[in-house]
Amino acid sequence: MEGMTMATLRPPLLVLLLAPHAFSSAVAGQPFDHGGVWIDLTHPFSETTVFWPTEPGFRLIRGENGPTAKGYYYAANRFQTAEHGGTHLDSPRHFAADGQTTDAIPLNRLIGPAAVVDLTIACQNSPTYEATIDDLMAWEEKNHRQLVDCILLLRTGWAARWPDREAYLGTAASGPAAVMKLRFPGLSPAAAHWLVAHRRVQAVGIDTASIDHGPSTHFGAHVALCGANVPIFENVAGLDQLPAAGAVIVALPMKIAGGSGGPLRIIAQVRSTDSSGTPRNAR
Repeated sequence: MEGMTMATLRPPLLVLLLAPHAFSSAVAGQPFDHGGVWIDLTHPFSETTVFWPTEPGFRLIRGENGPTAKGYYYAANRFQTAEHGGTHLDSPRHFAADGQTTDAIPLNRLIGPAAVVDLTIACQNSPTYEATIDDLMAWEEKNHRQLVDCILLLRTGWAARWPDREAYLGTAASGPAAVMKLRFPGLSPAAAHWLVAHRRVQAVGIDTASIDHGPSTHFGAHVALCGANVPIFENVAGLDQLPAAGAVIVALPMKIAGGSGGPLRIIAQVRSTDSSGTPRNAR
């Protein structure tokens, strides 16, 4: 690891470096638990869905729905939406010319064990907080596993502000000028580069409008992750319902050929037992 020696690593990480596949072994052979609970981590798409200030938002165009002359009910609508809005995927192509498009992302990047890093206290104190390498390493120490072969989810607490645009984005304004007013947490570019260089995550998600914090102008976290073909999930909901480790994620986007992203249905299964085999409802 660049800039680090075995002597400077914290003790629990020495064990992790010797067992890099310890995380994925927890779900190997049986990825889903028949006794587990499924949780929807997706904000619904509607006229209240939060989009980037430069996008017009989601529009459902209702057809002539109702009873037919033949006696049965029939409904068929149309919708219009940008790729990047609401709970959605950023495919690597979003910030990398040679990155994978939405339809080319392997399924094994979109399904896997979750690592939920709770940043809520830091983000309450600093609305434009950027998750650091120390935050990620602290999760590893506490959970005795590396961020390897997992879907990293950053919980900032911002999902509770949805769909209040001003509270969620930092501004209710629209248009290019509003982008400079965005205020919400994200992942620091340094931490994104560290993940790419020293760990092996399947994907990275966050419960804000962007993996880069609101004031970003160069989108360094996007550039680092997309350049390494790491998919990004944004505007994720419900992370407060997941444990730090032990849940399994299924994140399937609309399969748009050549797309740079797309609407995402992301769900999680919270397993019926924790990593020690103890039932989660045990008192």
